[in-house]
Amino acid sequence: MTWDKIWPLLWQGTQDTLLMTIPSTLLAYVLGIPLGVLLVITRKDHILPHPTFNMALGFVVNLLRSIPFIILLVMLFPVTRVVMGSAIGTVPIIFPLTVSAFPYVARMVESSVKESSLLEVDGGVIEAAQSMGSSTFQIIRKVLLPEAMPSLVNGFAICITTILAYTAMAGAAGGDGLGKYAIAYGLNRRDYTMMYASSICLVVLVVLFQFLGTKVSKMIDHRRR
Repeated sequence: MTWDKIWPLLWQGTQDTLLMTIPSTLLAYVLGIPLGVLLVITRKDHILPHPTFNMALGFVVNLLRSIPFIILLVMLFPVTRVVMGSAIGTVPIIFPLTVSAFPYVARMVESSVKESSLLEVDGGVIEAAQSMGSSTFQIIRKVLLPEAMPSLVNGFAICITTILAYTAMAGAAGGDGLGKYAIAYGLNRRDYTMMYASSICLVVLVVLFQFLGTKVSKMIDHRRR
């Protein structure tokens, strides 16, 4: 395949990949942040201790995280077809991508990601908020999440790069994007120029998102000032 045909495909593949990746990441965070907060505050040593609930929620999150994405994608075909109207294509793949990512986000919110997490928020800050009569919701909204925001932003970049990798696998099972072009047009047709070009585009997107996430995380981290 010549470059005059490759460039339009790469451009279309990049658009489809971003269309799958960005909404999936946002939805995964919408679901994952509340679950991650629950995993933190229901620990026996935190502000709303409930060990049984914590154990049950942790089990469900770990169970979903343990299923490889390509298997989960196939398992969710019937559900995806009901929810999205189809099981293949750019938009329908958003559903399994979200399902695969939100447990990862929940654990990432709970535990350490490179620099900080909700578990590493200074206990003295929480105690001070409690002594001032703050409710559990107020502590979460005004103390836990703001203090952990740099880590959450950095984690967002990690999450979006993970989902980018998932979109490549989705290309082998009905998804669109750069993964589809790398596999269907590149590997299957032995057009290695197309395969390598698609792979390089994916790498560039990963590096770009990681750079932006690190940059924004440092900008909003008040501890570095």
